[in-house]
Amino acid sequence: MYGTMDEDALTPLHPNYVKAVRLGTALFALPLVIGALVLETAGLLPHGSFVVPALLVALYGVLRVPLRRYHARGYQMGADRLRVVRGLLFRSDTVVPFGRVQHIDVLQGPIERGYGLATLVLHTAGNHNASVALPGLGHADALAMREAIRAHVKRETI
Repeated sequence: MYGTMDEDALTPLHPNYVKAVRLGTALFALPLVIGALVLETAGLLPHGSFVVPALLVALYGVLRVPLRRYHARGYQMGADRLRVVRGLLFRSDTVVPFGRVQHIDVLQGPIERGYGLATLVLHTAGNHNASVALPGLGHADALAMREAIRAHVKRETI
């Protein structure tokens, strides 16, 4: 065996991540549904030809997709690395050694701030996959992880 980390040991994202993604998806779908309603009132096709499919796609996108995204993501913070797993169709399992970290960002958009969430972004040396983002963390957790990684990087450079 190569001593890989066990996928069962992944830490799930904050439960509010599902709510935040649902709200973001609903805001994205709203103009599409409004457009379907406008086309519906134009009378180009029989009633329901535009709005029914648009509503079904919007409902699926708002109710089901965020939950699937939540279950498809996770992370594991080790003593000297962070592992980030994500993806529904195409799985990505990224391990970032703390020794490669150049700087760390904690980002919050308005929706994330409203739900007390943040995104931790690790910027590493190199140009391919030089930034690894971990969305859906509690804000306090993201700050604590940033400080733990920063302390490790600081110890390693001394």
